[in-house]
Amino acid sequence: MIEARNLHKRFGETLALAGLDLEVAEGQVFGMLGPNGAGKTTAVRVLATLLQPDQGSARIDGVDVLAEPARIRARIGVTGQYAAVDEGLTARENLEIVGRFNHLSGRQTQLRANELLERFALTDAADRVVKGFSGGMRRRIDIAMSLVARPRVLFLDEPTTGLDPRSRLAMWDLITELKQDGMTTLLTTQYLDEADRLSDDIMVIDLGRSIAQGTAAELKEQVGGARAVITTSAPVDDVVRAVGDLAKPAATPYQDGETVSIAVHRTTTTPDLVRRLDTDGIPVTEVTVTTPTLDDVFLTLTGHHAEVEDDGTTAGNTLEGVH
Repeated sequence: MIEARNLHKRFGETLALAGLDLEVAEGQVFGMLGPNGAGKTTAVRVLATLLQPDQGSARIDGVDVLAEPARIRARIGVTGQYAAVDEGLTARENLEIVGRFNHLSGRQTQLRANELLERFALTDAADRVVKGFSGGMRRRIDIAMSLVARPRVLFLDEPTTGLDPRSRLAMWDLITELKQDGMTTLLTTQYLDEADRLSDDIMVIDLGRSIAQGTAAELKEQVGGARAVITTSAPVDDVVRAVGDLAKPAATPYQDGETVSIAVHRTTTTPDLVRRLDTDGIPVTEVTVTTPTLDDVFLTLTGHHAEVEDDGTTAGNTLEGVH
């Protein structure tokens, strides 16, 4: 549904995109994960016809982004990093004005506005001025505005930035619902837990290029998978023997004092280990199974954490005001 090849874009001395390739299947939530300045927003702007790349090509739903931008705009919805709503209008009026921009009839606009207000749990607030809305409510009406014209592809550029934890969870539920309805979504985020929770496939992007791609589980496996951490006074060889085939083949245990760490299969659970150790009479103080996080993945791939600010940012390349 979304395809890009060898996208390059430079802003002065900053190379925002450095040969980016991506493919997003229909109905998929595709997570583009990276820190500020990685090139995520620039990529969205190119795909949304708001920015011309210096080099490369892109297609959405089979349509060439550069050759036929008007046809692309009829197929996409875009929600930027900041809610692009008119604070002086009501929620209903914001939706209706987007409907008219998209050449819907008055009747069609009213029906679609009512449908989206109900869908986004905004019916009770429909005729309130948006200026008084909470951050979470603004986000909901913002995404609703992106859906007025029934797009086939939705771009969500860091949609939970600035939201409180409760509003973030509500937004996650909403994105999940849209996926269940078959929406193809490209989600950019610098929140590792967000990419982990929502994305079918994740691309890790840094300095304008893809440095890894896969499911969350596949990416985590790249940094070693699960590890059993066992605190015991028993000899390490006895511990390894008790763990048995729960350990990965040729796994080398690491010992630090009374703590033994050994790579185990991803499906291994703490109760599995406790039973094995107890059966072999291994005295233990603590047993845990740790799995790598996407933060571990990002740190391994880039040498820095995802929340680090990058001075090479394309600051100001937001999508405010665009649907």
